[in-house]
Amino acid sequence: MSARYTVHAVRYAQRDARRGEHFHGHEPGGDSPHPTSYYVWAAVSAEHTVVVDTGIAPERAARVQGLDYRCSPVEALAELGIDAASVDHVVLTHLHYDHTGTARDFPRARYVVQRAELDYWSGPWAERITRERWLLDDADLAHLTSAGKDGRVDVVHGDAEVAPGLSVHLVGGHTAGMQVVRVATARGPVVLASDASHFYENIETDRPFPILHSMPGMYGAFDRIKELAGGPGLVVAGHDPLVLERFPLRTPDVAVISP
Repeated sequence: MSARYTVHAVRYAQRDARRGEHFHGHEPGGDSPHPTSYYVWAAVSAEHTVVVDTGIAPERAARVQGLDYRCSPVEALAELGIDAASVDHVVLTHLHYDHTGTARDFPRARYVVQRAELDYWSGPWAERITRERWLLDDADLAHLTSAGKDGRVDVVHGDAEVAPGLSVHLVGGHTAGMQVVRVATARGPVVLASDASHFYENIETDRPFPILHSMPGMYGAFDRIKELAGGPGLVVAGHDPLVLERFPLRTPDVAVISP
């Protein structure tokens, strides 16, 4: 991992939630407040600008009850000095609507997605996945399919290097093709866990999130994240407000994971 990246976590929305929504099985005090933050992540080196996940589209955000949608993820990145047209890769950790919503707004980017994730949502059984269908935005999948026909989708299977110093790793668990991102930084290897661990409490207390594809896969994802990171302080949880407390702030909504 020779190249080094600056990495930021960019919060663009927050939602009031309850503890019972965030842990599999019975949760004592499950009705107590437990807010959810929504992020996209940016990794920038001398040669590459990579965005990890693209958040919720404005039109979908308007339908999410109780969501404080501060701005489009693309606008939030622009405030950080990252123009969507300058992004060369967009890693989609999985295809839930809150991670794919503005993918179409990165006109030059190549999309990186796991084969297992695409197959799950677009394969012959996709129409039977009625319980989870609300998590997929059909317009986002259609855009990805169109981009694939234009040669802009890198479909990977397992671990793969996206650019020098930045790689993706299939972990599963939350979804069939859930992947995490490992980034070389001045602080050491950082892992952007995304929804492989929504909150630090998930991975630190070995308690999976309730929306999952495989329970053993969730535990395996926790273990793999710990193996890939340069230390416990170099894991970035996917929806935890604590990200903005555990790392230095550039603004109240932007954490500097590594300068």
